[in-house]
Formats: sequence, structure tokens, C-alpha cells
Amino acid sequence: MKRNAWRAGELALWSIAPLLLAWMLWGRAERPNVRLVQVVQVVALAVPLLTLAAWHRIFPHRGLIWLGAIPVLASIGMLVSPRVAPAVWFLDAAVGVAALVDLWTVPRKHAVTAVRATQRIVSLGQGHAVELTVVNAGSRPFFAWVRDGVPHELQPQPDEFEHRFGPRSRAVFEYALHARRRGAFEINGPFLRARSRFGLWARYLALDVATPVHVYPDLKQLERYAVLARLDRLNLLGVRRTRRVGQDNEFERLRDYIPGDNYKHIDWRSTARRRKLTVRDFQQNQSQRLMFLVDCGRMMTNEVHGLTLLDHALNAMLMLSYVALTKGDAVGLLCFSDEVHCFVPPRGSMRQMNRLLHASFDRFPKLVESRYDLAFLHLAAHVRKRSLVTLFTNLIDEVNSRQVEQYLGNLAGRHLPLGVVLRDRRVYEFVETTETEGTALYRSAAAAEILGWRQQVLRDLHTQGVLILDEFPENLTAPLINEYLAIKARHLL
Repeated sequence: MKRNAWRAGELALWSIAPLLLAWMLWGRAERPNVRLVQVVQVVALAVPLLTLAAWHRIFPHRGLIWLGAIPVLASIGMLVSPRVAPAVWFLDAAVGVAALVDLWTVPRKHAVTAVRATQRIVSLGQGHAVELTVVNAGSRPFFAWVRDGVPHELQPQPDEFEHRFGPRSRAVFEYALHARRRGAFEINGPFLRARSRFGLWARYLALDVATPVHVYPDLKQLERYAVLARLDRLNLLGVRRTRRVGQDNEFERLRDYIPGDNYKHIDWRSTARRRKLTVRDFQQNQSQRLMFLVDCGRMMTNEVHGLTLLDHALNAMLMLSYVALTKGDAVGLLCFSDEVHCFVPPRGSMRQMNRLLHASFDRFPKLVESRYDLAFLHLAAHVRKRSLVTLFTNLIDEVNSRQVEQYLGNLAGRHLPLGVVLRDRRVYEFVETTETEGTALYRSAAAAEILGWRQQVLRDLHTQGVLILDEFPENLTAPLINEYLAIKARHLL
């Protein structure tokens, strides 16, 4: 902010200085021809500056400001004695010659090029490296400030570089992107403020290098899940081992024994060959369907740890989709607010992950009332087979809670409804406060009343046959996977 203010002050001072000088000399001039000469001088000074700024984006730098201040201050002596005039004209000519000589050292526009290397897909909240290469193909050295045209949602660190370019040289700048919002963005620029050799001029260069960047929900958790699944260490993510009800006869794989496994599943022949307890894993024979309904309305606009409730819901949805697809289930998605934004029919295979990512990465919460009727009508028209229908939403007031009860409760029987309700941590903090005086007491009482009403709504949903998962947004992923595994183990579908 200070840097921008200083640059603006430089331009303002240089623009006002000729006018100030002409005003001081105007009153001392008695002959019309002298006044005409002064006007010609001011115009002759202003026109080149405006031409350089408009056509070549070359502006006076701070060195020229201070150098030009010398004849400006010397011209004050003309108010006392006209004999000072020759010295002032000499200083003016010297400054003009120095400015013209230094102007020749400003880098040419087409002599500077740039290349940017980065990933097109960026994960939300994760750091991603960007490599910017700036090449000076000309023979003029210069000092420059380099700033890439990164949207503010991507938060580059660092956001500006300083470098002295030699003739026919190149420089590589590295910075990291920390995306705070999903969606499709474009990195433009880069932008250079190149200084002349003696620092009297500065040229602003905008290089045309456009790089599209798509910010997806956090994908690194999928990779971590895959690694821990191969090592049978999913408990590190909070995923519990669920014992199946009944037996499945289709063999899947051999793996190391883990305490708690059924002794009947031990493969003694493999154990003797490996000299290590080995058990057989079995997979379920039927392929089941999961359908996610994600509310993108006003209930999902609150932020937790820099991410909206919708971001947390999409992260958990993608994680569970990956788990379900690895188990052979079909997964679909429907995003809605006041209209249905996207619909991905339930399908199997890992290619479905790409469809889910492309459909959800640019979805943002809107300050509108959600139309549950449109969402569930669309679901009834396009998903007829029995599925696990998971609704991600938030209960704020009686208006949306009645709609959730009505439409989600009507699914029981035909589908298996699961309501994922996100908690507001601030309400719980108000209830758990130890302050008992002033407005804190009334705030705590209001928060307790809200939580009581909320629990009653969840109990009503449970009595209608709706499965409920009530969790904080930042802790949603592991409980959601555990609920899905428990549903499969109990054969509720």
C-alpha cells in the first residue's frame, strides 16, 4: 500500500512541477512574448511525457523527480533577481539531456518475454509450486520489479520479486499458490516495472502469458487414503474396521493378519509359505448405488477454518465417492440451490471420479433459498433404483428444517436416506462458555435453545427412518466413511 502511494506521489509531483513553475513565472512576466514562451515550454514538457505514458507506458521514476526538483527550486531565485535566469535555463537543459540519455537505456517492449510452468489442477488449501521464467533478449541491462498476475483468491507467496537483468539473460522466479477458493481461474501477466540504468525512468511491461488454473477440492486426501488402504492403516484417518453381518463368498485378496480378524479366514497354506499370519479378504457380491444431494444455498455459506460449509461437504463427498468406487459401488451427484445446478448419474468405475470433480469444483454457495422440491423431483425422475441418498445440508431455521423433514422423510422405504447435518461450532462455544454475567448469559441461553430445537428436529427425522450424521464440518470425512461402511456391513441397502 505504501509502495503504491509513493508511485502515485511521484507521478503527481512530476505533473504539478511544470505547472507550478509556470505559475510562479507568470506574474513576473510583463511582456506577452515572454508569456508565450512560457506556455510553449510547459507544452513542450508535458506533451512528451504524456506521449511516453500513453503509448509506451514509460513514466518518470523517483530519480527524475529529485533531479527535476533542482531547477524548480533554482527558479525561485528568479523572483528575486532576473540574473538567475541563465543558470535556470542551463539546469533545465542539463536535466533534459540527462533524461534523454537515460531514456535510451529503458528496455524495449519486445525484448522481454516470459514462460510460466505450473500444474493446471490445484487442490484447495494446498501449496502448489509455480515457476516463472523471464528472459531479457535485448542488449540493455535493467533492474525490475516482477509481479505475476495471480488472482487474489490464489494467494501467491511471495507476491513480488526484485531482480537485475543483464543483457541477454534470464531469471527464474519460484512462488507457491495457496488457493482459498475453488473454481476456474486464469493467471495473466506477468507484470514488470523496469527501471532505466540511472533510475530516471520506469517502464511498465505487461507480458501476455495466460495460464488456466482449476482449483479442485482437496485431492491429496484421496492419495493418502489409497496408501493407507494398501497398508491396512486406515485407522490413522479415523476409519474403523467394521465386522460384516453374514458371509460373502467372493474372494478378493490376501493380506496380513490384524488383531480382531476372524480366525476362520486365516489361509494356513499362505501362512506357512510366508511364515506370517495371512488372512483372506472377501468382497460383497452386489454393486450398490450412492446418490449425493449437496445443498448449495444460503445454509452452506458459513465459514469454518477459512472454508465454507459447502467446501467441507464437497471434500467429504469426494472422499466417500473414492471409497465407494474402490468397492465397486456406483456413485452419483446432484447439486442444487434455487435450481438444479448439475446432475451426474450414478455409475461405477474410477472414471466417475473425474466426472464428479468436474461437476463440483466450480460450485459455490449462493444467498438464496434452496428448492428441495426441485431437487427431489429431479432425483425421483432420474434415479429409480434403490440407493443410499445422502443429503448434505445445515439446519438454521424452521423453514428449511420442515422441508428437510418432508422430502427426506418421504424417501424412506424406496431409498435409504442419510442426512448429513453440519454443526455450527460457534453455537456450541456459546453454550460451553463459563461467563455468567451480562450479555454472555443471554447469548448462552439462546444458543442452548437453538441446540435443543435442533436435536428435536434430528429425533423427528430419525423416527421417520432417516439415518442421521451430525458432525462438525472439519471432522466430517472419517465419520461419513464409517457410516457408509456400517451400512454396507449391515446390508441395509
